[in-house]
Amino acid sequence: MSATSPDEVYRTPSGTQLCGDSAEVMRCLSPQSVDLLITSPPFALLRKKSYGNEAQDKYVQWLAAFGREAFRVLKDAGSFILDLGGAYQRGRPVRSLYNFRVLLEFCDHIGYGLAEEFFWHNPAKLPSPIEWVNKRKIRAKDSVNTVWWFCKTDFPKADVTKVLTPYSDRMKQLLRNPEKFYTPKGRPSGHDISASFGNDKGGAIPPNLLQFPNTESNSHYLRTCKALGKKGHPARFPAALPDFFIRFLTDPGDLVLDIFSGSNTTGAVAEGLGRRWLSVEIDRDFAVLSAVRFMNDWDTDEIRSAISRMSAGEAVDIEPRSPKQMELPT
Repeated sequence: MSATSPDEVYRTPSGTQLCGDSAEVMRCLSPQSVDLLITSPPFALLRKKSYGNEAQDKYVQWLAAFGREAFRVLKDAGSFILDLGGAYQRGRPVRSLYNFRVLLEFCDHIGYGLAEEFFWHNPAKLPSPIEWVNKRKIRAKDSVNTVWWFCKTDFPKADVTKVLTPYSDRMKQLLRNPEKFYTPKGRPSGHDISASFGNDKGGAIPPNLLQFPNTESNSHYLRTCKALGKKGHPARFPAALPDFFIRFLTDPGDLVLDIFSGSNTTGAVAEGLGRRWLSVEIDRDFAVLSAVRFMNDWDTDEIRSAISRMSAGEAVDIEPRSPKQMELPT
């Protein structure tokens, strides 16, 4: 993209926020220029949302158009992380299969492979849908999103040692005195783990069930939105989600792309982790307001002035002011 593009909303030392149609933006990017694409598009929900969402019967082909453009700009060793929430069919307590149809479309017709499926569990999610869970009480609450990890080759860049999880207290005791707590036995598979068991590897290998509560309620972003009399983006995902995949699948200096950036959680996390980033949001108000994530030590009047300039079409440079300039959403 040109540095003077009218679609630019703001720039930081590591990235750029654009306003526009992300499919058109990707057509302007060089082939194989993106290391990681991570995004959470509007889901195929039955109720229309303020940020826009496609109907279920059109959703797969709508999203596939973005998937095809993404395939071209993604490096061969790159990855595409797609977060999709589930939904019910209209008027029926039966699940829609749209998120699985997306998976098949991307793999069978666009050319992606499924490196691994992840499931994001949000324990703080409110019970829904109201009709089947709250009123009739015939379904459990829906609190898990499917997260598809798409790849172009069998061996995309990945290093699970960058996302190890803390050991449990029991495991810490075992590591301090493995002979006292565990005697390796022969495995049914015949695999001998005695040589490596009890060695501190710095943490445990994470499962593909990711449990991150989505409870952001008093962040700088939301406090500032309230002070400005603005409504923050209603569908923000927690910073822990892009943080996990950015650390897992990229190196410092790599380019991270979010094509449905909303409040730009992805860009904020990428900036904090030393990655370059490019975010695209079609709603200018949301794109402009996402700049607040990079203005942690600005006063409200300064932020209001910058927001006004961006809303009028000016692209603003946001420079860090202190080591604590960034406050990632929680």
